[in-house]
Amino acid sequence: MQFTIATIAAFAAVALAAPTEIQERQLGLCSSGSPVCCATDVLNLASLDCAAPAITPANVNAFIAGCATHGQQAKCCFLPILGQALICSDVNPTV
Repeated sequence: MQFTIATIAAFAAVALAAPTEIQERQLGLCSSGSPVCCATDVLNLASLDCAAPAITPANVNAFIAGCATHGQQAKCCFLPILGQALICSDVNPTV
């Protein structure tokens, strides 16, 4: 019984310590999937030579520009594994 109360109290403390406000830089790089920079895309199903952005981008346009400086395309992929990625979609610039 005491263990249960202590566990609940610990989870409550973690929940209260979590940030209550999402900063703009945390929003919108990918609505689904993981943001990656890829060199080659095959029919938006598989992408090759993919890696996470070297620098955490502040927004979508910075993500696209950061990938482009290395000759790669900004993608949102569901399964980025070992430099390959499956089920990818393009990232569209914002106005």
